Amino acid sequence: MSEKTILVWFRNDLRIHDNEILVEAIRKADKVLPVFCFDPFYFRTTQYGTLKTGNFRAKFLIESVQNLRDTLRGLGGELIVRMGDPVQIIPQLAEQYQVAEVYHHREVAFEETNISSKVEAVLWKIKLNLKHFIGHTFYHKEDLPFPIKDIPDVFTVFRKKVERDSDIRPCFETPTAITVPSIADAGEMPTIAQLGLTEPVDDSRAVMQFTGGETEALQRMNHYFWGSDKLKAYKLTRNGLLGADYSSKFSPWLSVGCLSTRQVYWEVKRYEQERGANDSTYWLIFELLWRDYFRFMFKKYGNQFFKAGGFKGEAPEVSANQDELFEKWKNGQTGMPFIDANMRELNATGFMSNRGRQNVASFLVRDLKVNWTRGAAYFEEKLLDYSPASNWGNWAYVAGVGNDPRENRHFNIIKQATEYDPKGEYVKTWLPELKDIPAKLVQTPFALSINELNMYHVQLGVNYPGFIAETTEKILPVKV
Repeated sequence: MSEKTILVWFRNDLRIHDNEILVEAIRKADKVLPVFCFDPFYFRTTQYGTLKTGNFRAKFLIESVQNLRDTLRGLGGELIVRMGDPVQIIPQLAEQYQVAEVYHHREVAFEETNISSKVEAVLWKIKLNLKHFIGHTFYHKEDLPFPIKDIPDVFTVFRKKVERDSDIRPCFETPTAITVPSIADAGEMPTIAQLGLTEPVDDSRAVMQFTGGETEALQRMNHYFWGSDKLKAYKLTRNGLLGADYSSKFSPWLSVGCLSTRQVYWEVKRYEQERGANDSTYWLIFELLWRDYFRFMFKKYGNQFFKAGGFKGEAPEVSANQDELFEKWKNGQTGMPFIDANMRELNATGFMSNRGRQNVASFLVRDLKVNWTRGAAYFEEKLLDYSPASNWGNWAYVAGVGNDPRENRHFNIIKQATEYDPKGEYVKTWLPELKDIPAKLVQTPFALSINELNMYHVQLGVNYPGFIAETTEKILPVKV
């Protein structure tokens, strides 16, 4: 009787813990063939003129795939790495290694599902099955108290019903050994340059230095929960702007699946048993539930989340000179310090706080009146932790064309800046040209007189941008 080989196609599930496709392949096959493809589709220029993957995330991805390979090798296995289109590579490897079946995790955004469909069609022609698994969410789709088409469009309704009527499944066991076929050419890891990008430069002001891979992900979770014991204060600190531990910082690892959301959930439950439950332990789960929600909503509405009108069908008003305004926004040159600081942090590190993201998105859409999809596409390029559902779902939410019951959500940027950066430490970290302005004035340099600006060594339009005129009337009267 011939041996059975199953090909495991890794995508955004770069781990061995809580990984059903790996566990099932090891259980059902004599040999397992793990494969990862660096697909050129994800390293092209989009219709917005942005890259689908910027250099920070590309570096993180390379590190994550290398770590997965190292881990599999430690179990007696291997990871085949290829650069190219999986529509060609997966069937070719399947034939070469006489594979009986191909396993992968189902995605929800239309570009990712389209790639799966193309691979499935080619495999079908050679009489092979592409088996789909669900492994990116807390709640399994089959355990929801409603079909996908009936998922509530308001998060609170969804949350209350799943918390009451659904359970989160236990994690899959972590494999301790893996048997692979004899592999002649496992392939080389690509360099950043081979992906068409430049090596990113580390910035000492970054909240932390993120390194890709499951090993780092589990170490970070252990540090945040157990080593630093910061989980107990998460709800109080989560709106921070500086430093590594004001929030979990799990998102980059979650985005490529180096960390399982379900693993995080059960670790929180263990923490609650050993150190006590409180608002903070619940709130971390609450925030991660949004990830589930957006993935399910993408399943419900498909590519409507990528359109300016979202699934509500009516796009926000846009200004005539949005090209110019967008350039100033993305380069941190708006003259609004809180916005500029956040955008400069993003550009320099690939990361931005949740509080920052909400403010810069609101400012772009509501104050500058730029098409929100341009901002979402820019985040897609720059963010270390980009994932389609969370990114586009959140942008649609802020733009008022997605899952928000309130119309015209509009952040008062100065109020937000003075509340979350009261001493101006964050702004001065990323805008050192404003370092001499007192904390109570640093968020509004455009409101200072020429004499005051001279006293603080600031020249608007010279060493710091003047404020974007279109929004001056609306924002300047706000009392700070």
